[in-house]
Amino acid sequence: MPGKLKEVRNRIKSVQSTQQITKAMKMVSAAKLRRAQDAIIQMRPYARKLQELLQHIVQNYQGDAGRQYITKRPVEKVLIVVITSDRGLCGAYNANLIRLAKQLIQERYAAQQARGQVYIMPIGKKGYDHFVKYKFQVIPDHWRIFYQLNFETVRQAAQTAIQGFLDQRWDVVELVYSEFKNAASQRFVAERFLPVEPAHAASSKTHINFLFEPNEDQLIEELIPRILNTQFFKAVLDAQASEHGARMTAMDKASENASEILKTLRISYNRARQAAITTELTEIVSGASALKG
Repeated sequence: MPGKLKEVRNRIKSVQSTQQITKAMKMVSAAKLRRAQDAIIQMRPYARKLQELLQHIVQNYQGDAGRQYITKRPVEKVLIVVITSDRGLCGAYNANLIRLAKQLIQERYAAQQARGQVYIMPIGKKGYDHFVKYKFQVIPDHWRIFYQLNFETVRQAAQTAIQGFLDQRWDVVELVYSEFKNAASQRFVAERFLPVEPAHAASSKTHINFLFEPNEDQLIEELIPRILNTQFFKAVLDAQASEHGARMTAMDKASENASEILKTLRISYNRARQAAITTELTEIVSGASALKG
Protein backbone atom coordinates (compact mmCIF):
# COMPACT_ATOMS: atom_id res chain seq x y z
CA MET A 1 0.00 0.00 0.00
CA PRO A 2 2.78 2.57 0.77
CA GLY A 3 4.29 1.75 -2.63
CA LYS A 4 0.99 2.48 -4.34
CA LEU A 5 0.66 5.81 -2.53
CA LYS A 6 4.15 6.82 -3.65
CA GLU A 7 3.34 5.86 -7.24
CA VAL A 8 0.16 7.97 -7.24
CA ARG A 9 2.01 10.93 -5.70
CA ASN A 10 4.64 10.72 -8.45
CA ARG A 11 1.95 10.65 -11.12
CA ILE A 12 0.25 13.68 -9.59
CA LYS A 13 3.53 15.62 -9.62
CA SER A 14 4.16 14.59 -13.23
CA VAL A 15 0.71 15.69 -14.40
CA GLN A 16 1.04 18.99 -12.51
CA SER A 17 4.36 19.68 -14.24
CA THR A 18 2.83 18.89 -17.62
CA GLN A 19 -0.13 21.15 -16.87
CA GLN A 20 2.20 24.04 -16.04
CA ILE A 21 3.90 23.58 -19.42
CA THR A 22 0.63 23.44 -21.36
CA LYS A 23 -0.68 26.55 -19.58
CA ALA A 24 2.54 28.43 -20.38
CA MET A 25 2.40 27.35 -24.02
CA LYS A 26 -1.24 28.45 -24.22
CA MET A 27 -0.29 31.92 -22.97
CA VAL A 28 2.61 32.18 -25.44
CA SER A 29 0.40 31.07 -28.34
CA ALA A 30 -2.30 33.55 -27.30
CA ALA A 31 0.21 36.41 -27.43
CA LYS A 32 1.54 35.30 -30.82
CA LEU A 33 -2.00 34.77 -32.10
CA ARG A 34 -2.95 38.36 -31.31
CA ARG A 35 -0.13 39.70 -33.49
CA ALA A 36 -0.74 37.19 -36.28
CA GLN A 37 -4.49 37.83 -36.20
CA ASP A 38 -3.98 41.59 -36.46
CA ALA A 39 -1.66 41.06 -39.44
CA ILE A 40 -4.06 38.86 -41.43
CA ILE A 41 -7.13 40.98 -40.60
CA GLN A 42 -5.36 44.08 -41.90
CA MET A 43 -4.07 42.21 -44.96
CA ARG A 44 -7.23 40.38 -45.99
CA PRO A 45 -9.38 43.27 -47.41
CA TYR A 46 -6.43 44.55 -49.44
CA ALA A 47 -5.64 41.06 -50.77
CA ARG A 48 -9.29 40.39 -51.57
CA LYS A 49 -9.61 43.58 -53.61
CA LEU A 50 -6.41 42.82 -55.48
CA GLN A 51 -7.69 39.32 -56.24
CA GLU A 52 -10.94 40.75 -57.63
CA LEU A 53 -8.96 43.24 -59.69
CA LEU A 54 -6.76 40.49 -61.09
CA GLN A 55 -9.72 38.29 -62.01
CA HIS A 56 -11.53 41.13 -63.79
CA ILE A 57 -8.37 42.05 -65.70
CA VAL A 58 -8.02 38.44 -66.84
CA GLN A 59 -11.67 38.31 -67.84
CA ASN A 60 -11.77 41.54 -69.83
CA TYR A 61 -8.26 42.11 -71.11
CA GLN A 62 -7.70 41.39 -74.81
CA GLY A 63 -4.01 42.27 -75.14
CA ASP A 64 -0.88 40.10 -75.02
CA ALA A 65 0.84 41.52 -71.94
CA GLY A 66 0.70 39.13 -69.01
CA ARG A 67 -0.83 36.44 -71.19
CA GLN A 68 1.73 33.91 -69.90
CA TYR A 69 0.15 34.09 -66.44
CA ILE A 70 -3.27 33.29 -67.84
CA THR A 71 -2.64 30.69 -70.54
CA LYS A 72 -3.84 27.20 -69.67
CA ARG A 73 -1.66 24.35 -70.84
CA PRO A 74 -2.21 20.58 -70.78
CA VAL A 75 -1.38 19.58 -67.23
CA GLU A 76 1.75 17.46 -67.37
CA LYS A 77 3.72 18.78 -64.38
CA VAL A 78 2.22 20.04 -61.12
CA LEU A 79 3.61 22.09 -58.24
CA ILE A 80 1.77 21.94 -54.91
CA VAL A 81 2.78 24.48 -52.25
CA VAL A 82 1.92 23.05 -48.81
CA ILE A 83 2.07 25.55 -45.92
CA THR A 84 2.44 23.79 -42.56
CA SER A 85 4.05 24.83 -39.28
CA ASP A 86 7.59 24.43 -37.98
CA ARG A 87 6.52 22.92 -34.65
CA GLY A 88 3.96 20.44 -33.39
CA LEU A 89 1.69 20.46 -30.34
CA CYS A 90 -1.08 22.09 -32.36
CA GLY A 91 -3.56 19.25 -32.55
CA ALA A 92 -4.38 17.85 -35.98
CA TYR A 93 -3.40 21.06 -37.77
CA ASN A 94 -0.42 19.70 -39.73
CA ALA A 95 -1.98 16.28 -40.25
CA ASN A 96 -5.07 17.86 -41.86
CA LEU A 97 -2.96 19.95 -44.25
CA ILE A 98 -0.83 17.00 -45.31
CA ARG A 99 -3.94 14.86 -45.74
CA LEU A 100 -5.55 17.55 -47.90
CA ALA A 101 -2.45 17.78 -50.11
CA LYS A 102 -2.41 14.01 -50.62
CA GLN A 103 -6.13 14.00 -51.30
CA LEU A 104 -5.64 16.72 -53.93
CA ILE A 105 -2.96 14.62 -55.62
CA GLN A 106 -5.10 11.51 -55.52
CA GLU A 107 -8.25 13.17 -56.89
CA ARG A 108 -6.80 15.52 -59.51
CA TYR A 109 -3.23 14.56 -60.31
CA ALA A 110 -2.98 10.80 -59.84
CA ALA A 111 -1.75 10.29 -63.42
CA GLN A 112 0.94 12.96 -63.03
CA GLN A 113 2.01 11.46 -59.69
CA ALA A 114 2.31 8.03 -61.30
CA ARG A 115 4.69 9.56 -63.87
CA GLY A 116 6.70 11.32 -61.14
CA GLN A 117 5.65 14.79 -62.28
CA VAL A 118 4.10 16.14 -59.07
CA TYR A 119 6.42 18.43 -57.10
CA ILE A 120 5.93 19.59 -53.53
CA MET A 121 7.21 22.94 -52.27
CA PRO A 122 6.78 22.74 -48.48
CA ILE A 123 6.71 25.83 -46.31
CA GLY A 124 7.23 24.83 -42.70
CA LYS A 125 9.39 22.09 -41.19
CA LYS A 126 6.57 19.64 -40.50
CA GLY A 127 5.51 19.47 -44.13
CA TYR A 128 9.12 19.30 -45.30
CA ASP A 129 9.96 16.40 -42.97
CA HIS A 130 6.86 14.45 -43.98
CA PHE A 131 7.20 14.73 -47.74
CA VAL A 132 10.94 14.01 -47.66
CA LYS A 133 10.31 10.95 -45.49
CA TYR A 134 7.74 9.56 -47.93
CA LYS A 135 9.92 10.16 -51.00
CA PHE A 136 7.92 12.91 -52.71
CA GLN A 137 9.75 15.17 -55.15
CA VAL A 138 10.44 18.07 -52.82
CA ILE A 139 11.70 21.56 -53.65
CA PRO A 140 13.63 22.30 -50.42
CA ASP A 141 14.49 25.97 -50.90
CA HIS A 142 11.84 27.75 -48.83
CA TRP A 143 10.68 25.56 -45.95
CA ARG A 144 12.42 27.86 -43.40
CA ILE A 145 10.22 30.89 -44.17
CA PHE A 146 8.77 31.03 -40.65
CA TYR A 147 12.28 31.42 -39.19
CA GLN A 148 12.26 34.97 -40.60
CA LEU A 149 8.78 35.77 -41.80
CA ASN A 150 8.52 38.95 -43.85
CA PHE A 151 7.29 39.95 -47.28
CA GLU A 152 10.70 39.60 -48.91
CA THR A 153 11.27 35.98 -47.86
CA VAL A 154 7.72 35.07 -48.92
CA ARG A 155 8.19 36.91 -52.23
CA GLN A 156 11.23 34.75 -52.99
CA ALA A 157 9.15 31.60 -52.50
CA ALA A 158 6.35 33.03 -54.63
CA GLN A 159 8.84 33.89 -57.38
CA THR A 160 10.11 30.31 -57.40
CA ALA A 161 6.56 29.11 -58.08
CA ILE A 162 5.78 31.88 -60.59
CA GLN A 163 9.06 31.63 -62.54
CA GLY A 164 8.77 27.86 -62.71
CA PHE A 165 5.31 28.26 -64.23
CA LEU A 166 6.56 30.82 -66.75
CA ASP A 167 9.49 28.55 -67.68
CA GLN A 168 7.04 25.65 -68.09
CA ARG A 169 8.71 23.55 -65.39
CA TRP A 170 5.14 22.99 -64.19
CA ASP A 171 1.81 23.67 -65.83
CA VAL A 172 -0.27 24.38 -62.75
CA VAL A 173 0.47 25.63 -59.23
CA GLU A 174 -1.80 24.80 -56.28
CA LEU A 175 -1.75 26.29 -52.77
CA VAL A 176 -2.68 24.14 -49.78
CA TYR A 177 -3.00 26.11 -46.54
CA SER A 178 -5.27 26.89 -43.60
CA GLU A 179 -7.52 29.93 -43.79
CA PHE A 180 -7.86 31.58 -40.39
CA LYS A 181 -11.43 32.07 -39.14
CA ASN A 182 -11.02 32.43 -35.39
CA ALA A 183 -8.88 31.02 -32.59
CA ALA A 184 -10.93 27.83 -32.40
CA SER A 185 -11.45 27.05 -36.08
CA GLN A 186 -9.66 27.10 -39.39
CA ARG A 187 -10.67 26.20 -42.93
CA PHE A 188 -8.26 23.96 -44.81
CA VAL A 189 -8.25 24.96 -48.47
CA ALA A 190 -6.61 23.94 -51.73
CA GLU A 191 -6.84 26.69 -54.33
CA ARG A 192 -5.43 27.37 -57.76
CA PHE A 193 -2.55 29.86 -57.82
CA LEU A 194 -1.50 29.62 -61.48
CA PRO A 195 -2.73 29.93 -64.15
CA VAL A 196 -4.84 32.87 -63.03
CA GLU A 197 -8.57 32.12 -63.19
CA PRO A 198 -10.97 34.78 -64.56
CA ALA A 199 -13.83 36.07 -62.42
CA HIS A 200 -16.78 33.70 -62.26
CA ALA A 201 -19.86 34.79 -64.13
CA ALA A 202 -21.98 34.59 -60.98
CA SER A 203 -19.70 36.97 -59.11
CA SER A 204 -19.17 39.31 -62.07
CA LYS A 205 -22.59 40.39 -63.31
CA THR A 206 -21.42 43.86 -64.25
CA HIS A 207 -18.75 44.60 -66.80
CA ILE A 208 -15.96 46.70 -65.32
CA ASN A 209 -13.89 48.92 -67.57
CA PHE A 210 -10.60 49.93 -66.00
CA LEU A 211 -8.74 53.07 -67.02
CA PHE A 212 -5.01 52.40 -67.17
CA GLU A 213 -2.31 55.01 -66.82
CA PRO A 214 0.38 54.78 -68.19
CA ASN A 215 0.34 52.17 -70.97
CA GLU A 216 -2.11 49.33 -70.31
CA ASP A 217 0.22 46.53 -71.43
CA GLN A 218 3.12 47.86 -69.37
CA LEU A 219 0.97 48.29 -66.28
CA ILE A 220 -0.53 44.80 -66.51
CA GLU A 221 2.93 43.28 -67.02
CA GLU A 222 3.98 44.84 -63.70
CA LEU A 223 0.68 44.44 -61.87
CA ILE A 224 0.02 40.70 -62.23
CA PRO A 225 3.23 39.43 -60.54
CA ARG A 226 2.82 41.96 -57.72
CA ILE A 227 -0.74 40.79 -57.07
CA LEU A 228 0.38 37.14 -57.14
CA ASN A 229 3.11 37.90 -54.59
CA THR A 230 0.51 39.54 -52.36
CA GLN A 231 -1.84 36.54 -52.62
CA PHE A 232 0.99 34.22 -51.67
CA PHE A 233 1.88 36.40 -48.68
CA LYS A 234 -1.74 36.46 -47.57
CA ALA A 235 -1.84 32.63 -47.62
CA VAL A 236 1.28 32.47 -45.42
CA LEU A 237 -0.18 34.99 -42.94
CA ASP A 238 -3.42 33.00 -42.84
CA ALA A 239 -1.41 29.85 -42.09
CA GLN A 240 0.58 31.55 -39.35
CA ALA A 241 -2.53 32.80 -37.54
CA SER A 242 -4.20 29.41 -37.95
CA GLU A 243 -1.18 27.64 -36.46
CA HIS A 244 -1.15 29.80 -33.31
CA GLY A 245 -4.92 29.46 -32.94
CA ALA A 246 -4.71 25.68 -33.28
CA ARG A 247 -1.86 25.47 -30.76
CA MET A 248 -3.63 27.70 -28.25
CA THR A 249 -6.78 25.58 -28.53
CA ALA A 250 -4.80 22.34 -28.23
CA MET A 251 -2.91 23.53 -25.15
CA ASP A 252 -6.12 24.76 -23.53
CA LYS A 253 -7.69 21.34 -24.09
CA ALA A 254 -4.56 19.64 -22.76
CA SER A 255 -4.71 21.76 -19.60
CA GLU A 256 -8.37 20.81 -19.10
CA ASN A 257 -7.54 17.12 -19.59
CA ALA A 258 -4.72 17.43 -17.06
CA SER A 259 -7.18 18.89 -14.54
CA GLU A 260 -9.50 15.91 -15.06
CA ILE A 261 -6.61 13.46 -14.62
CA LEU A 262 -5.50 15.25 -11.46
CA LYS A 263 -9.02 15.03 -10.05
CA THR A 264 -9.11 11.28 -10.71
CA LEU A 265 -5.62 10.73 -9.29
CA ARG A 266 -6.39 12.69 -6.12
CA ILE A 267 -9.52 10.61 -5.55
CA SER A 268 -7.46 7.45 -6.02
CA TYR A 269 -4.77 8.78 -3.67
CA ASN A 270 -7.30 9.67 -0.96
CA ARG A 271 -8.97 6.27 -1.25
CA ALA A 272 -5.63 4.46 -1.03
CA ARG A 273 -4.55 6.59 1.93
CA GLN A 274 -7.86 5.96 3.68
CA ALA A 275 -7.51 2.25 3.06
CA ALA A 276 -3.96 2.31 4.46
CA ILE A 277 -5.13 4.14 7.61
CA THR A 278 -8.02 1.71 8.06
CA THR A 279 -5.65 -1.23 7.69
CA GLU A 280 -3.25 0.22 10.28
CA LEU A 281 -6.10 0.86 12.74
CA THR A 282 -7.37 -2.68 12.25
CA GLU A 283 -3.90 -4.07 12.93
CA ILE A 284 -3.54 -1.93 16.08
CA VAL A 285 -6.95 -2.99 17.41
CA SER A 286 -6.23 -6.61 16.60
CA GLY A 287 -2.86 -6.43 18.36
CA ALA A 288 -4.38 -4.81 21.44
CA SER A 289 -7.10 -7.48 21.59
CA ALA A 290 -4.49 -10.24 21.32
CA LEU A 291 -2.51 -8.76 24.22
CA LYS A 292 -5.64 -8.57 26.40
CA GLY A 293 -6.68 -12.07 25.48
